[in-house]
Amino acid sequence: MTHTVLILGATGRFGSAAAEAFAAAGWSVRPYDRASGDLTRAAWGADVIVNAWNPAYPDWPSQVPGLTDKVIKVARQTGAAVIIPGNVYVFGEQTPAPWSEETPHAAANELGRIRVALEAAYRAAGVRTIVLRAGDFIDIGATGNWFDRVVTAKLARGVVQYPGNPEIPHAWAYLPDMARAAVMLAEMRETLPAFADIPFPGFTLTGTELAAALSRTLGRPLRLKRYPLLPPRLLSPLWPMARRLVEMSYLWRTPHWLDRARFDALLPEFRATQLEAALATAVGSEAVERPGAGVGSEA
Repeated sequence: MTHTVLILGATGRFGSAAAEAFAAAGWSVRPYDRASGDLTRAAWGADVIVNAWNPAYPDWPSQVPGLTDKVIKVARQTGAAVIIPGNVYVFGEQTPAPWSEETPHAAANELGRIRVALEAAYRAAGVRTIVLRAGDFIDIGATGNWFDRVVTAKLARGVVQYPGNPEIPHAWAYLPDMARAAVMLAEMRETLPAFADIPFPGFTLTGTELAAALSRTLGRPLRLKRYPLLPPRLLSPLWPMARRLVEMSYLWRTPHWLDRARFDALLPEFRATQLEAALATAVGSEAVERPGAGVGSEA
């Protein structure tokens, strides 16, 4: 029997990775275009909805609550399970690591509180929900995230740029691996709690470790350089995105990683891509310098 997944945000980072992973696993994949489609009609008959809609940071306050309500309403009507690519924003700057499904959601900043409210809405609604929580994305191409817009943007010059303390751990997620995990969880959804909060362990790396791994991957020495966050701070009064980047900059000075115990218990057979193999796919055999434009939100 073929299962069907509806992908919301199928052209985005997690959405596109999820569409590819579900298709590879034999699922029927329906991409959804919210500009032209009827969500209820598109979701009818779908077993799973992947909610990878993710507006730009400045639009979160005005758009995220409404989008959340729409997906919950449709999931109730159709009986579909919902998979959400969760992030670490819910925990807040003062929360000690490791961060797990038991860690309180103590975010004090606005974007963090929006994500706390989003997840709380799904939990209260009673629709079957899987939150697959991960750190910053490492994608298979340049998609405007921290990894490609900042960290690896100057590899052609032999430089790894790092926007925080390079000696503290930081959580990363290789998107193809995260998407494969989402498929595996979707296929066992009936055995999970109605609301399943599952941390995706990914890679935990300091900036120094990441630079060394990139050097090994490319086979040449790279210099680790601190990326200044002062320009976004100076631009924040005039540029809404800069204000949000400054707001989330605490993640680069807060040691954090995701506890892997629940993930390993649920998916003991999961085999993650080796770090150097993931990095090779992400940066290519020869790194080409990319312009350092503004970084968008994660999903």
